[in-house]
Amino acid sequence: MDITPEQHVQEEEPVKDRRRSFFPNLIRRLVLIAIALVLLPYLFIFVYALPFIHPVSTLMLSELVLFRGYDRRWVDLDDISPNLVRAVMMSEDGQFCFHGGVDWTQMRGVVEDALDGEATRGASTISMQTVKNLFLWNGRSFIRKGLELPLAIGADFVWSKRRMMEIYLNVAEWGPGIYGAEAAARHHFKIPASKLSSRQAALLAVSLPNPITRVAGKPGRGMQRLAGIVERRARNSGDYIKCIYD
Repeated sequence: MDITPEQHVQEEEPVKDRRRSFFPNLIRRLVLIAIALVLLPYLFIFVYALPFIHPVSTLMLSELVLFRGYDRRWVDLDDISPNLVRAVMMSEDGQFCFHGGVDWTQMRGVVEDALDGEATRGASTISMQTVKNLFLWNGRSFIRKGLELPLAIGADFVWSKRRMMEIYLNVAEWGPGIYGAEAAARHHFKIPASKLSSRQAALLAVSLPNPITRVAGKPGRGMQRLAGIVERRARNSGDYIKCIYD
């Protein structure tokens, strides 16, 4: 039996309909996946509030993906020298105990400098650095910063300041494949994190912005000078650290 042209048209139309519906469905799925990826860290914030959970950073995961491995030995905050806690706080975020995840005064100054065309300074709090290490990536971009700010506020709301500091000091990078205070103390000074002196703690603190080029165990004169400043600030930290040590 011959197939009329009308029958050909009827058979081709469903194929065209499927093609037309494929791309909107694909875009819809991609949008849903993107939304899920954005919201997933907020679920992990609640999970990481549990004291027996030991989070890993995105850098640690990348080390595993690249088959490099890493050294990280989780320790409770009580097993980390207060010298390191004070030094890191005075070096990285002196207002840690007083803000809600973001230091808006510092952030406003950065925005004003950027609008004036001036070089911007860092305004990342410990809360912001912690969520960046856990959920985001390195490198400056407005997209990352836009994701980082609400995550920092959310984490600071859910976690205690002690938990925030504990997680930060256990995921911070202190050299190639060296993560956390315990691994850093043993790698650079051959001692546990609980035994760090005030000068050793200051050296670790000032190396945090760039632990690849700033080697805490082999400091140059410039690094020693910065460590001396941080050590003095830590010694006089007083009320600035009351949220950690009552």
